Amino acid sequence: MSALAAVLFDMDGTLVDTEVLWWRSTERIARGLGHELTGADAPEVVGRAVEDTAAHLVRVSGGGDPSEVARALTADFFREVEAGAPMRPGAGRLLEALEAEGVPFALVSASPRLVVDSVVGGSLAHVPFAFTLSADDTDRTKPHPQPYRSAAERFGADARDCVAVEDSPDGAASAEAAGCGVLVVPSLLEVPASPVRTFARSLEDVTVELLRACLGGSAPRPDRQEAQAPRPSSSTTPST
Repeated sequence: MSALAAVLFDMDGTLVDTEVLWWRSTERIARGLGHELTGADAPEVVGRAVEDTAAHLVRVSGGGDPSEVARALTADFFREVEAGAPMRPGAGRLLEALEAEGVPFALVSASPRLVVDSVVGGSLAHVPFAFTLSADDTDRTKPHPQPYRSAAERFGADARDCVAVEDSPDGAASAEAAGCGVLVVPSLLEVPASPVRTFARSLEDVTVELLRACLGGSAPRPDRQEAQAPRPSSSTTPST
């Protein structure tokens, strides 16, 4: 088995509990466009880049300018994040364990730089990331593989020697396409299984040894149905 070169963490819904905040922001902006957000919208909202969600809202509402909607989403979400984005259970312990073992790690997010910097300066201010990568730092963002390929390159590592920790279908697809080992800890959306994806219920169950075992897809995978999180309700705002 190859040595674990680095761990690449998604941010929203993985290290910090921001997916619900993003949903609330999207719900407000959608309502302003005359569209009531439901669970049917979730695949175009959860884990997606701001521009993708904005384009979806314009499409389903039949009005609005995608660029203006994207700016409104970013501003609203930024206000939510500034009010506080708690870390996910087990995140602090896992990061400390990686630091203790000398395994470098970075943040690879599909959120705009404005939001990433707010979270990193707040909830994650104590975390010694090697670097952070936002949607603004690559030409294409998740589900395209470029973010994870770029992160591996910044470490001077082969993506196959890096493990990405993700919570969404798009994020997992991005990491898998880049060639990374993939550990999925689902939050709001069901994430499909694949031969190279390992699932865990919570970061509380994740150890450095499990991350190492994810290289090459060799880690044991829990029962798929037990590992997945439910989709948001079609009638209520999702909650954690």
